[in-house]
Amino acid sequence: MRQLASYLAMPVFLVDTAGNLLFYNEPAETLLGRRFDEAGAMPMEIWFDIFSIRDESGSRIPLEAGPIAVALRDRQPAHRRLILTGFDGVEKVIESTVFPLEGQGGRHLGAVAIFWDATRR
Repeated sequence: MRQLASYLAMPVFLVDTAGNLLFYNEPAETLLGRRFDEAGAMPMEIWFDIFSIRDESGSRIPLEAGPIAVALRDRQPAHRRLILTGFDGVEKVIESTVFPLEGQGGRHLGAVAIFWDATRR
């Protein structure tokens, strides 16, 4: 999945079964304000806090209500409009669609978030 994401022009964010950040691609680097090589892998609690994930009214979204957590827990796609603050301190409105990754034999592998900058509309 990481190799595929590196070829895509859309921002992609890859997590393991616990929601730990494993990779994000170059288009996501622009949106998140830091190259993945500089940010590195990190636990879900840390990246969720760094990005200060909020709903459209500006209220913090609980970790368990974020689309990545929902997709991992329910093993179903999840979509949500969010406000996040990148590593660079720039606030962005994004649309995020997350789907769980399932391996052969129903093995749960993690999830992939595809998102785009909704502030540029």
